[in-house]
Amino acid sequence: MKNNSLARYLQYAWPVFVALVLAGCKAGPQFQRPAAPEVSGYSAEPLKQSSGQAQEFVELSAFGKEGWQALCNEELSALISEALERNPTLIAAEATLRQARELYSAKAGTTYYPKISADLGAQRQRFNPITMGQSSSPREFNILRAGLGAQYSFDLAGGNRRALEALAARSDYEQYRLEGARLTLATDILATAMERAGLQRQLEVMENILQIQEEQLALTAERIRLGHVQPDEELSQQTRLEQTRAELPLLRNHLPQNAHLRAVQPGRAPAERPVPDFRLEDFTLPPQLPLLIPSELVHARPDILGAEALLHAANAEYGVAISRLYPQLTLSAGLATQALTPEELFGGFSIIWNLVGQITQPLFDPALPAEKRAALAAFDAAAANYRHVVLEALRNVADILKRVENDSERLEAFAAADRAKGAWLETMERRQSLGAASYYELLLERQERLLSRMDLAQAQTQCLLNSVAFFQAMAIPLPEKEEADLTVGKN
Repeated sequence: MKNNSLARYLQYAWPVFVALVLAGCKAGPQFQRPAAPEVSGYSAEPLKQSSGQAQEFVELSAFGKEGWQALCNEELSALISEALERNPTLIAAEATLRQARELYSAKAGTTYYPKISADLGAQRQRFNPITMGQSSSPREFNILRAGLGAQYSFDLAGGNRRALEALAARSDYEQYRLEGARLTLATDILATAMERAGLQRQLEVMENILQIQEEQLALTAERIRLGHVQPDEELSQQTRLEQTRAELPLLRNHLPQNAHLRAVQPGRAPAERPVPDFRLEDFTLPPQLPLLIPSELVHARPDILGAEALLHAANAEYGVAISRLYPQLTLSAGLATQALTPEELFGGFSIIWNLVGQITQPLFDPALPAEKRAALAAFDAAAANYRHVVLEALRNVADILKRVENDSERLEAFAAADRAKGAWLETMERRQSLGAASYYELLLERQERLLSRMDLAQAQTQCLLNSVAFFQAMAIPLPEKEEADLTVGKN
């Protein structure tokens, strides 16, 4: 008798035992973070770090926030803060992030907790005894029901947990995408303001050159009248004057376009209110640039971290596809009362209950192996995309490093040339005051000095833009950016 009881107990207990064992499994391979690049630099050519260079590369640990503070004055920082709050692109990215987190929460609820529902119903029914072989007349009555039901699907092969892992990774991707969009928007605002300052300086220089050329043209006409030069000289001077005049509208076209862009960046309409103007003097070239090595860069840039999150999601979704090949166990239970009258509905004899357990094992389903292969192909695509993003990031940094290096040398050369032009102009002014040089020659030297100032302004603007691009490439956060880690599934 005892043996029969034990056999019956084992008969019903072994599926539960197998389910508990399988519940500790997790289908598919565990995600392994991609290895960092083994290269120590970004280019085959070493960086030239001369002692007289305007900017030097330092380790991140030796870099403070002075660089961003030099680039972001108070007014520009306020504009960036406004843009981070009002820009429609960021608002959309934040909403997408909230959606991803809510999808994660929804899946977590169904994974860790059973579904519980309540129902209350009434039914009016007509019963015809003739169908049962009875001769009595038909009767009509009510059936009332109130109950609770619960259902839970056991995660035998870990498919639900892998699906939850995939949603967490996709939520991380949206977080990194938002961080990248915030950094891009802030650096775009900086770059637009710097371009505006450079354009304004060039326009001022061109207007001054135009004034000098008009004065030269007047002097040339007087010299022709006195017979000192040929009339052809006036035509040549007129040609140069009109060429300069033709360049001014191009610069003036860029200024309103730049203003409209700067208005839209913080979420304003171009006509809503004017945006502040900036001059080159409002910006200071950061003397230090924080250089990350490639193995650190891949753990700092939002685009690389986002590609890694997508790779993580693809790995987890491959595990979900594998889990569908294994048994699925669902347990449901219900407790209800059913009676003909409301008074009897909650009586002791009206209680009904049920307990249902169902385990399903796919035997022949051609779709499941194909879905597994498709998930593996998606993982391979995500892995290739990650490698592509890393390579593009390394190329981006290599290009910027060369631009910083070459444009720094260019800036030094133009600064030296401008100092020499300034000294020579002072000499010419003294010579003209002593009668050793004509006023026309002095005007020529002033024009040359203005051209030198334009070259210097363009070089200064480019170096400022290089610094902003470098900070973005290194994913150095702005001081206004909150440093909270809000990614899902991270400790």
